[in-house]
Amino acid sequence: MGRRREWKKKKEKEKSSDSNELSDSEKKRVQELKKIDREVRTHEQAHLAAAGGLARGGASYTYTKGPDGKRYVTGGEVSIEISPVDGNPQETIRRMQQVRRAALAPADPSSQDRSVASQASRLEAKARAELSRPDEEENSKPSNNLLSIYEKDYKESLFSVTA
Repeated sequence: MGRRREWKKKKEKEKSSDSNELSDSEKKRVQELKKIDREVRTHEQAHLAAAGGLARGGASYTYTKGPDGKRYVTGGEVSIEISPVDGNPQETIRRMQQVRRAALAPADPSSQDRSVASQASRLEAKARAELSRPDEEENSKPSNNLLSIYEKDYKESLFSVTA
């Protein structure tokens, strides 16, 4: 037990002497890296929280080693499912709305975040157009069906006349 305490005290002393050995500019850089680390983690967590089941795993981060020898998060990304749902425009609309919310969830969305939100909006608009098309097809189906019935009747009539 005593050795463990001595070792712990020695490590704490080394840490404090390491931070005392940093120059003012290095200390400033460490503070800047700590701030960036907090901001990036918060940013990516906002994406994850809003993405829900559309997130493909957790956030992945890029790190930078500071002058104090520690690693700080300086970049990150969250992969989100953004493909439309084949044959289901209503589900595609719902998914794209969630993608847009996830992309714009952070307090300060990046240009990449805005680009993803824009892409989701385009896919949502396409799904809405697709959703309105079946109504048009349904409205035209009776006339198509009538034409088919007419052609069938005509052929049958023609056949009966020639027989």
